[in-house]
Amino acid sequence: MKTSTLGRSGLHVSRIAFGTWQLGGDWGSFDEDAAIATIRRALDLGVNFFDTAQGYGFGASERILGKALRRELMHDRDRIVIATKGGLRLTDAGLVRDASPEWLRWGVDASLNALDTDYVDLYQVHWPDPAVPVCETAGALADLVTAGKIRHVGVSNYDTAQMDEFSATLPVETLQPPYHLFRREIEAEVLPYCRSHDIGVLVYGPLAHGLLTGTLTANTEFAHDDWRSKSSVFSGHTYRGNLHVVAELERLATDLGITVSQLAIAWTLAHPGVHVAIVGARRVSHLEDSIGAADVSLADADLDHIDKIMSSATPVAGPSPESV
Repeated sequence: MKTSTLGRSGLHVSRIAFGTWQLGGDWGSFDEDAAIATIRRALDLGVNFFDTAQGYGFGASERILGKALRRELMHDRDRIVIATKGGLRLTDAGLVRDASPEWLRWGVDASLNALDTDYVDLYQVHWPDPAVPVCETAGALADLVTAGKIRHVGVSNYDTAQMDEFSATLPVETLQPPYHLFRREIEAEVLPYCRSHDIGVLVYGPLAHGLLTGTLTANTEFAHDDWRSKSSVFSGHTYRGNLHVVAELERLATDLGITVSQLAIAWTLAHPGVHVAIVGARRVSHLEDSIGAADVSLADADLDHIDKIMSSATPVAGPSPESV
């Protein structure tokens, strides 16, 4: 597995991170034993970086990850890098952003308890919270670093101005933004900003939440508790048109001797501003396919061909926290 140093954090991590949103309940039911076996297989294949969040089932995803990595967490802690996120709160009215010092302090303790570990290597603010002064959020996390509960601090879904404001109190070490072939807005300002400030970038959604796996069709039905069942991205004219684009990408991938999933992940990693691609899986077979992307090198001609194919695509976005 190829590795990378995650910007100014200095964390040495695999270029593929195992993501665990799919274990939090927003993607329908799953087999926990199979999920744990998949996490263990990721470790065997060289993945040392695992990303989760308090908001992924409010303890559900973190608990499964901690259970799967119990041996390493107890006896070989330096072998793995655990990243989690906080700053979302579940209320009777739904999911809300809350990056207040009080909620972050409670959330860090809750995450440590769910993971059953003494510290988190990387703690990220899940979404910017306009209701809380950024200096208060950053200051609280600086205190948690001093306390030894978290070792590095990053943000997720922040723009350049928000990172600037945060860094006035505590330097942003990493950013977790969405990035895939159908969603490229971070190329304009965010990725250049991160490169110039030595901010490690770990992108989520490189497979466009399943759209770039080649397994979806116009007749695919999602479970009622899968957020995609309520998303316009996965229905209607735009969805059908983008499936034709994926079919073209699949033909290119076949010519290159790889899968379309590997093509999509390798494309994200080909950008010089991207350090890590976060990939989730519930089954070993899907995981092994994704991890193979770390060893794929796309030539300039391949990247040009991909851009030509994507010229007919319709940009799509994932869900906001309030819509899941």
